[in-house]
Amino acid sequence: MTVARIAVALVLAALLVYSARAKLSGRPEVVEAYARVGVERRRLPILAAVLLAAALGLVVGLWWTPLGLATALGLVAYFALALLAHATHHDLNHAGPPAVIFGLAIAAAVLFA
Repeated sequence: MTVARIAVALVLAALLVYSARAKLSGRPEVVEAYARVGVERRRLPILAAVLLAAALGLVVGLWWTPLGLATALGLVAYFALALLAHATHHDLNHAGPPAVIFGLAIAAAVLFA
């Protein structure tokens, strides 16, 4: 197990938990941010659950590499779609956080492969 894989997986997992927590908070600014890209408020708990499951998958993947790789690849797809939503809804000013997580997901996929 490499130090880089551990570091990237743990940083990415922490960011996913932070993002999930924000989605579950119901704060108006969070709800409005997702509404700008076409995500209804009622879908936020589902997205939060996906992110929490992914965080768990990355951590467990440190011991079982196939799970870590599958999780990282799923995150690459998830955040590619998030960036596509930002582009489609002309909201690129707010695409920074998903772009960073997308990059970390790619790094995790490479390190788990």
